[in-house]
Amino acid sequence: MSAHASSPQQGDRQRWMGILARSSEAELASLWEHYDEKREYSFLREPEIGLVMVRGRAGGTGARFNLGEMTVSRCSVTLKDGTIGHGYVKGRNRKHAEMIAVFDAHFQTTGAAPFINELAAEQTRRSDQKSAKAAATKVDFYTMVRGED
Repeated sequence: MSAHASSPQQGDRQRWMGILARSSEAELASLWEHYDEKREYSFLREPEIGLVMVRGRAGGTGARFNLGEMTVSRCSVTLKDGTIGHGYVKGRNRKHAEMIAVFDAHFQTTGAAPFINELAAEQTRRSDQKSAKAAATKVDFYTMVRGED
């Protein structure tokens, strides 16, 4: 396997980590209320806030440059069976990072499909709503050619 190849489990984990990070704290709290397989956990790294450097590319393909810093919250937890979960989220929300870490650890042992699919569907619905709202304000500009010789 090359350095960039990933297993199906790693691909699943990357997907659910992205979906969890894009979910709101309220959505995760609601999910936790309905989650049947709750297990005790302890902190490997307590929730903390820090900065990361955001990099960009001119035109999406040019040379990389440092765009600026962004605030992130992170947390790492361990379940009683030793499974470790990590949580990263943009912004300054320690509880959100903790919840992501807890779900990451749980999903590694129980699977994430029904919960993640529900969150992903809600995110898609919101994105579609936002796109429809933006499309309603679209203005088309036409260039008219004057009849000069």
